Amino acid sequence: MTVTLTDTVQPSTADLLTGVLLGADFRREHGFWQRLISTEPFRRPPGGTPEERLSLAYDRLRILNRSLDSGARLAADPRALAALHEWLGPVDPALTTVAGIHYSLFLGSLLDHDAGTDRDLSDFLGMRRIGTFLCTEVAHGNDAASLETTATYDRERDGFVLHTPNAGAQKFMPNTSPAGGPKTGLVAARLLADGTDHGVHLFLVPLTDDVQALPGVRVRRLPARMGSPVDHCLTSFDRLFVGRDALLGEGRVLGGDGGFSSTPADRRRRFLTSIGRVTPGRISMSACAAGSARATLAVAVRYGGHRMVSGGRGAGQIPVNAHRTHHGPLASAMATVFAMSLLHRRVLDRWERRTGEDRAEAERLVAVAKGWITWQARAVIVECRERCGAQALLENNGMTELVTGVEGAITAEGDNLAVHAKAAADMFFAAEPAPGDPSQDPADGTGNTPSGRTPGELADPRFLGRLLDAVEEIWFTRARKRALRAPHDDALVRWNAASGAALRGVEAHAYRQAAEGYTEALATLPEGDARERLAELQRLFALQWVARNSGDLLAAGHLTAQQVDELPEATEELIAAVAAHATELVESFALPDELLADWPIAGADYAEAYDDADGSWHRGQAKASPPAAR
Repeated sequence: MTVTLTDTVQPSTADLLTGVLLGADFRREHGFWQRLISTEPFRRPPGGTPEERLSLAYDRLRILNRSLDSGARLAADPRALAALHEWLGPVDPALTTVAGIHYSLFLGSLLDHDAGTDRDLSDFLGMRRIGTFLCTEVAHGNDAASLETTATYDRERDGFVLHTPNAGAQKFMPNTSPAGGPKTGLVAARLLADGTDHGVHLFLVPLTDDVQALPGVRVRRLPARMGSPVDHCLTSFDRLFVGRDALLGEGRVLGGDGGFSSTPADRRRRFLTSIGRVTPGRISMSACAAGSARATLAVAVRYGGHRMVSGGRGAGQIPVNAHRTHHGPLASAMATVFAMSLLHRRVLDRWERRTGEDRAEAERLVAVAKGWITWQARAVIVECRERCGAQALLENNGMTELVTGVEGAITAEGDNLAVHAKAAADMFFAAEPAPGDPSQDPADGTGNTPSGRTPGELADPRFLGRLLDAVEEIWFTRARKRALRAPHDDALVRWNAASGAALRGVEAHAYRQAAEGYTEALATLPEGDARERLAELQRLFALQWVARNSGDLLAAGHLTAQQVDELPEATEELIAAVAAHATELVESFALPDELLADWPIAGADYAEAYDDADGSWHRGQAKASPPAAR
């Protein structure tokens, strides 16, 4: 065929959907990580003990660092950090953990707090020392503002004495062992000077050489954690002296005469400043969960097309995906995985556009999305594991690490329930009923509203969007009513009365935000197959949530009895439509062939992974056994 200058190559449906999932500039944003995980050092090794896998994770960390043009630039870029987690998460959860700690929590905090200083970061940028972050204590996790590790100012030596006063104040789960090489940590400690508590600050503290903990530092490995092997430890300090330059941002806090500019009234704000990297960390946890869910779903869909089962009398062999009982859950998972990815992109964009005035709102959206995405990822990954049967329980098929790895994301950077509870507390009193819509008159159960108008069509995305708004409004209204009925002189009783409904409101808020992500993405697509595929996913995602809340929506007059009866059939039609294009949809995940090749069940020849060179089938027909004596 002759190609002229006017000919253009039209992007495929999968390519267009990749742009939706990963962003319009996905090649620049994600191309480096796609290529990195395709290289030999990141291919899946056979077996290995936990210690060997941990050593491999740190070896890979150094290879990654040598591949970067600037570790400082990565640490300063939340979008690049999110992409790191999105692609490394499915490959090596242990590597993802130590890389996220080093670049985001450690280097990122140094850059944030010491901007404009001349602190030498070359050891950390060159990976001669690996960075870690010590905030959580045995007795203080989600209430880390109450942590007990102290850093007492020693005026004579012009430095600080770090001390762990009791067992509950031991730093809990940082990767502080000598594994992987010498470690330096940022230690969150309560700064005490002249009898005054100046709140929580960060201190830069060398912890180990490549053999053992340094004097004044005690490091003990914790019991093995479920999932990928990381050297999580208990770390404590025995009156360890560090110089004044160990205090991050010391020029803004500690004067030349040893006086402090912070006051007790600023302690809460000081703590939030110290852990400011938690918000980008939550974005990264969402990215890791979304990437892991996409990878698991891709494997499940591919395996379901390769795994042949009996089709019934006279039907011969058919792929297990041909059964509605198999492809139905995967189609539902597909709608959820797209929603997770679109919400992650929406939140990342929102965080980058934040201003001083709306920062709190942006932080809350990040927290809500982190909880919802990681919870949804767990449900998707577990479903996909089950659809792949016993073979998915084997480590070489990749899913077991992701099943346990997502549990870490659910807990990291704030337990999901705790961050959603805080969001609920912020939102439920502020929640206001949505503006009235004439199409939302209460229905009489016959299919008509008192004003004679139908409340909308289930095939109309705008109507589905209003239903999602209504679910959120219903739950926050219940929360307000329950709080008002509780005794006003007991804040805990009032919160306990409202919290259940308020948490449901936060969940509904996340669903609405994800649905709006679908709407925004559809607006970027031209008419054609890609737009149709995404619209099917959008409607399936919304209908399944509406179905879960149909009783409330019916009672409030937002749905008719006839529509409630129609929901199952409408959902089944969309499941069939999505399942018919599942293979093409997983192609849009843009997973490298090398990654999928490392998971046997992702390939049509998966049975060859279990071949036996000494098996009888390689020696021809076995000799028949002599007949048994009669």
